[in-house]
Amino acid sequence: MARLLIVHHTPSPSMQTLLESVLEGARNDEIEGVEVVTRPALGATVPDVLAADAVIVGTTANIGYMAGAVKHFFDTVYYPCLTDTTGLPYALYVHGNNDTTGAVRAVEAIAKGMSWERHRPPVSVIGEVGRDDREACWELGAVCALAALERSGEE
Repeated sequence: MARLLIVHHTPSPSMQTLLESVLEGARNDEIEGVEVVTRPALGATVPDVLAADAVIVGTTANIGYMAGAVKHFFDTVYYPCLTDTTGLPYALYVHGNNDTTGAVRAVEAIAKGMSWERHRPPVSVIGEVGRDDREACWELGAVCALAALERSGEE
């Protein structure tokens, strides 16, 4: 069975809404053969990443950067996973009150350093979460579940 890992920092109602939308898309009844595993960023481990066929990262944008919890996740898994996860499909969703540019840039730089492959452009949400944002996160979850299935060779 393919495995989609969702690593998230969800400290606010807005982030909870985005996470729920990602999960709904990833767990779409039309997609079979994918186990969806969610981990808070501070609890995600090297074995979680090594077992994943695709990863979605969800973070807030804090003072022009990703959440500290997400940075901790990357600090924890970077070297232990560096050579064994080359080509891993990943995607990102970010919420900020006024700007997400720095957070997106930081996550993409680390993922590039790990030789992960961005599967979709980031979903970047500023301010109130709207219907289009929820739909974009639903789609992100669904297409990343399919990416996990494809990488695992289970399709």
